[in-house]
Amino acid sequence: MRAVIRREVALDVPADVAWAYVTDWPRQGEWVPFTRVEHVDPADPAAGVGGRLRAWSGLGPVGFWDPMTITSWERRADGGGRCEVLHTGKVVRGEGEFEVVAEGDGRSRFLWAELAVVPFGAVGAVAFRLLRPLLERVIDGGLATLKERVESG
Repeated sequence: MRAVIRREVALDVPADVAWAYVTDWPRQGEWVPFTRVEHVDPADPAAGVGGRLRAWSGLGPVGFWDPMTITSWERRADGGGRCEVLHTGKVVRGEGEFEVVAEGDGRSRFLWAELAVVPFGAVGAVAFRLLRPLLERVIDGGLATLKERVESG
């Protein structure tokens, strides 16, 4: 089963400020719940196609690595941009993307989407359907934290 989750948040900062914050991979741990992001190769800033990252998702030592490769990277003259990644781990597989859209007057919008292959067959599909509202609430909480942090500078 493949599942799509899309969430977004309005930001009272210019698009270039939002883009700089969301593409500062290690800082994603400040706003992505239960996640720590790092570069696979410390010499690679992962700021373009082919960049590699990995995220530890979990609580303390209980969790899993989510390796990903940037497959699309688009910057716009208005400060916004779009990034797509391919998740290649054992637990999280599929595509992810986020976009920062300039909205004028020093405002922007952050959009996040995941097209994931739900693991564990039929059992995973049922579990995902049951847990989806909770997962969306957790993501929305992370986006609220993103908004608070990026707007406070």
